[in-house]
Amino acid sequence: MSAQHRADAIRAIFAAYLANDRKAVEDALADDFRFTSPYDDRIDKATYFERCWKGSDWIGRHELERIVVDGDAAFVTYRCVARDGTSFRNTEVFVFACDKVRSIDVYFGASYRSGVFEPRPR
Repeated sequence: MSAQHRADAIRAIFAAYLANDRKAVEDALADDFRFTSPYDDRIDKATYFERCWKGSDWIGRHELERIVVDGDAAFVTYRCVARDGTSFRNTEVFVFACDKVRSIDVYFGASYRSGVFEPRPR
């Protein structure tokens, strides 16, 4: 899979989230998929969808700021703007196995409400 195809796959996954197309996201993830975040330690695909999937009606838009592909890995920095005026920036590391995403590690950024920094609970 070329770097361009990996970048396009990531764009398609973000579009599928926004469209609330769970099947498209499931199809993009490998059977042995793992997800890590400050709240999750290498959870499997089924647990990821139980914990992390929720309707996208709260999302106004994703602004993909940069996608950098390095071999089987890709780094994505984006801003998510919610319909209620909050926004946050994250960076995620996608690792591919052939044409599927084998893992995603997410690193949370700051949150804002109407342009003002909003601390997250500790």
